[in-house]
Amino acid sequence: MRITLTIALVLCSYVAALAQTFTVTGKITSTASQQAVAQAEVLLTNTGVLFKADAQGNYSIPNLAPGTYTLTAYNVGWGSATQQVTISNSNIALNFSLKPLEGQLREVNVKGEREKTFGITRLNSVEGAAIYEGKKSEVVVISDITANKATNNSRQVFAKVAGLNIWESDGAGLQLGIGGRGLSPNRTSNFNTRQNGYDISADALGYPESYYTPPVEALDKIEVVRGAASLQYGTQFGGMINFVMKEGPEDKPFELTSRQTVGSWGLFNTFNSIGGTKGKLHYFGFYQYKRGNGWRDNSEFNAHTAFASLHYKPNEKLEIGFNYTFMDYLAQQPGGLTDKDFEQDAQQSIRDRNWFKVNWNLMALTFDYRLGERTKLNIRNFGLLAQRDALGFMGKISRPDDITQPRTLLQDQFNNFGNETRLIHRYDLGSAFSTLLVGARYYRGFTDQQQGDGTIAADADFRFYSETGAPNASSYDYLSRNVAFFTENIFNMTPEFSLTPGVRYEWINTNADGSYRAVVPDQAGNIIRDEVVPEDRSNSRNVLLMGLGLSYKPSEQMEVYANFSQNYRAINFNDMRVINPNQFVDQNLKDESGYSTDLGFRGNISGVLNYDASLFYLAYKDRINFQNIPGTTNRIRTNVGDSRNFGLETFIEADLLKLYYGKEHPTSLSAFSNVTLVNTKYSSPLKDIDGNQVELAPPVIAKFGLSFKRNDFKLAYQYAYTAEQYTDAPNSLLEPTAVVGVIPAYWVMDLSGSYTYKRVTLETGINNLTDNRYFTRRATGYPGPGIIPSDARNYYVTLQFQL
Repeated sequence: MRITLTIALVLCSYVAALAQTFTVTGKITSTASQQAVAQAEVLLTNTGVLFKADAQGNYSIPNLAPGTYTLTAYNVGWGSATQQVTISNSNIALNFSLKPLEGQLREVNVKGEREKTFGITRLNSVEGAAIYEGKKSEVVVISDITANKATNNSRQVFAKVAGLNIWESDGAGLQLGIGGRGLSPNRTSNFNTRQNGYDISADALGYPESYYTPPVEALDKIEVVRGAASLQYGTQFGGMINFVMKEGPEDKPFELTSRQTVGSWGLFNTFNSIGGTKGKLHYFGFYQYKRGNGWRDNSEFNAHTAFASLHYKPNEKLEIGFNYTFMDYLAQQPGGLTDKDFEQDAQQSIRDRNWFKVNWNLMALTFDYRLGERTKLNIRNFGLLAQRDALGFMGKISRPDDITQPRTLLQDQFNNFGNETRLIHRYDLGSAFSTLLVGARYYRGFTDQQQGDGTIAADADFRFYSETGAPNASSYDYLSRNVAFFTENIFNMTPEFSLTPGVRYEWINTNADGSYRAVVPDQAGNIIRDEVVPEDRSNSRNVLLMGLGLSYKPSEQMEVYANFSQNYRAINFNDMRVINPNQFVDQNLKDESGYSTDLGFRGNISGVLNYDASLFYLAYKDRINFQNIPGTTNRIRTNVGDSRNFGLETFIEADLLKLYYGKEHPTSLSAFSNVTLVNTKYSSPLKDIDGNQVELAPPVIAKFGLSFKRNDFKLAYQYAYTAEQYTDAPNSLLEPTAVVGVIPAYWVMDLSGSYTYKRVTLETGINNLTDNRYFTRRATGYPGPGIIPSDARNYYVTLQFQL
């Protein structure tokens, strides 16, 4: 707490110092003739704000607080020039000289020293073909974090992203489960999940769950944008997550990186990548193999992941890219536990016949074309061919697995295709400039879902074993189609203040065509009805979403931001038909709608101080959830009512040594505080839900940490706390099947370190340092049902070699 107060006092002093501002002025001339370059522009690099020079080449940038700034001057038909200037206590004069270009015009690329981060930064106003002005965003810089990257430890990787509720039910890191602001973490389904800018979930519209998670070892960064992302990324409430892959070096034709990791419970991970640049071709690829036994019995896994990326640039205007991703893994699932079982022995497993298998093939073909100095076209074509198989006994965990009965086999095949095209254009408007984004999206998803009897054995045999050799519980074809048009525009009203309105139109069509088997017993257990029921459902709708962003930047190091955005979420396949002994589906479900808003301030002094504090409000109408069926332990999935979530998200980190001794001090000791407070409430016609807290919305999520760095040695410590939370809308405390109930408050500590000597890096660490017993999830189906315990204390050691 003392560290947090110290950082807060330093921040207050710094904000007060920003009240004094200065001006940078100068002239832009030709290096050949010394004549003025008329109508040139000066870019304030870190903010993306442009300032126009007049007909005599004179420019002026007012209201700059003390600090270091990078300025780039350029004009059509001329080269560019970049200079860095430090403002202390007076106005600055800074002149530029430009060289005329001969022949073809070329794009201005501004490259400088890489920004020093603590492992977290944020998106610029405009990045590529996307606008983030006025939006709450975070960027996790993978190379700057010290963590267990071999197992994708999400508690460490996302430590500095405020407000994320993380499911830690997969110690191998094969699947990611994160949510925020009172939204379910289930396979990150409330975020639009992307890799290099294109969708990677099973079906972005009808089944937005992510069975594939890119290996952290292969990532350059992770971009997170909150609720206001709905205008650019479609119908969701959580926002957008984009995993950005590494690229090969631009200054050499070949680079090899090899990482070998061993850890607790038989963990072995090998990651090997190559990349480089040869002429007009740029490439990167990797292969990862991972296996382990898991902490609990019956939790072995075996996974293969590969990725290849080729980029070809035939000229200065056009770049063509191709990505291919492959993943195949098999995991035995130990199943859930009752509350009593968990208290007795959290490591035990009472299921030995449950298996899960995923095969993922993801492809993307992209085109980036520079239409002019101010206009860029981005085209992304992407497709998915994948299959998910779940096999096991899905009866209540309070009942033993009857090994004389066949297991349930659920098979999903995904065949999806999409195109997203964006045009971004910068244009003059009065004495300032504006940035316009227009885009269109087409998406077609097709899923073949089958359910029936598997074998009575305990092995990973993913074949149907009914009398006909076909699925005998249900067979469905799900078709989803989506056409969308969207636009946003940054209007720079002054050099400091901007408005960014936006609008999105969507046409959504979902279809379910198939049949299910209806078996009805009498009170004595005798079957009185056993028949196949055909079903054909279709639903089309038109949706219009609007939003507005505001940004005020009194200096390059500080911004006040606000945004409002409407949200919409269509019912998905699980909302149409589920054959599950623990739950049923209301056939009259309605889509969900609402809006989200943010108000906050943030800032950064490279390598010294980083902060972001914001208030958010999320309104959710016709929320789909589970309702208890009176007189039974079963539940029905239906629209239970409306909810509202509001809260405060705060993050602050400072390098204590650099604050005291100056930015050039060779040793770094940084401390961070990440605290989120959330208040939620239901408004429902159902008496057992009205006034309740929203499920999976812990009122407090807090993380604190220290990082030490000296030359090539790094050490990081982290403490994470999550308050008690409910798992269902009725706020059940305890239930015999353990699929609902309270998740008690828990805390976890992690310690990681690394040392690099020339081309060799050694990484090691301990996760769950104090060996706590806790859980973050109660599963209604796979991988449960019941309580899914989180891993006990474990270690890892990684040796990396780079050539």
